[in-house]
Amino acid sequence: MMKIFSCSPLSFLSLAYILLAFSAIALMPLKVTAQAPLVLPLYPPGSPTLQGTNEKEILTPPNPKPGQYYNIKNVHNPTITVYLPAKDKATGTMIIVAPGGGHRELGWPNEGTQIAEWLNKMGVAAAVLKYRLAFTPGYKYTVEGEALQDTQRAFRLVRSHAPEWGVNPKRVGILGFSAGGALAALVQMRNDAGKPGTADPVEREGCRPDFVGLVYAGWAPMNFAIPPDAGPAFLTSAGLDDAFHAKQTVEYYNLLFTAGIPAELHIYGHGGHGGAIGERGGIPFGTWHVRFQEWLADLGYLKK
Repeated sequence: MMKIFSCSPLSFLSLAYILLAFSAIALMPLKVTAQAPLVLPLYPPGSPTLQGTNEKEILTPPNPKPGQYYNIKNVHNPTITVYLPAKDKATGTMIIVAPGGGHRELGWPNEGTQIAEWLNKMGVAAAVLKYRLAFTPGYKYTVEGEALQDTQRAFRLVRSHAPEWGVNPKRVGILGFSAGGALAALVQMRNDAGKPGTADPVEREGCRPDFVGLVYAGWAPMNFAIPPDAGPAFLTSAGLDDAFHAKQTVEYYNLLFTAGIPAELHIYGHGGHGGAIGERGGIPFGTWHVRFQEWLADLGYLKK
C-alpha cells in the first residue's frame, strides 16, 4: 500500500529546508582514507521514508570484540560505510556491498566490512550498505519497498561523491550475499537514470548498477523483468547442499542469458550456505572470490 503523507504549508517548508540542508552537506567533499572508513546516512533527518529513528540497533552478541562475528538487527537509520583503497592502488571502481541475513539481520563483518577490506586490496573502493530489514518486528518494511529503496539510494549517494572519492561513476557495481543478493538482482532490474526535477541533488543521480555480483543469493517469489541495458553479472553458489539458493541462482542466470545479458555462473559441488570469502577447508567453493576478481579484471574494472 502506498503511504501518503500530509502536512501543512509550514511543515512542508520546514521539510524542504531540511532536505536542502542535508543535500548541501551530502555533496560537500568528504575525506575518507584507507585507515578511516566514513559512515554516511542515506537520507536527511526527518525524511518521510524514515521510521523508528530513535530506536537503537541490536547487536548479537551485544558487545562484539574486534574481529568477532556479529549480526545487526533493528535497522531504522540506513547508512553506507565507505572504504577507499590506497591512492596508488585505486582503480576508480566502486562496489556497494550488501550483506545477507534473511532480511532479519545483517551479517556485518564477514559479508560486509571484511569484504570491503578485501576489495580495497585490489584497488576497488567499497560502500557497505546497512539497509532496512523486512522482518523487523513492529514495522512493515518490505524487500521490494524500503530495502530496495535503500539500495537504490546507495548508488545515488556514491555517485554524488564520485569526484572527491576518485570513483568513476560509470564503474559502480554491487556485490550481494544471500538476502543481499536479492537486492542486487532487484536493483539490476529496477533502476533509473536519476530524477532531474527533484530538489535533492542526490536523487538526480542514477541508480543503475554497472555490474552485479550475486553470492548464494535467494529470494521469496517476485516478478522478474530483465531490462535490455542491464549490466553484466557474476553468480555463484554451492550445489546440492545449498539447493534452494543454487536453484534460484541458476534460474536467474537463465533469465539473464535469455535476455542477452553477459553473465558468468559458478555452481560448486558442495560448500553449504554462507561463509563469504572464507577458505572453507580448501574446497573449490572457497575460491569463488578468486573467480570474481578474475571476472572484474576481464571486464576491465581493475585497470586504472
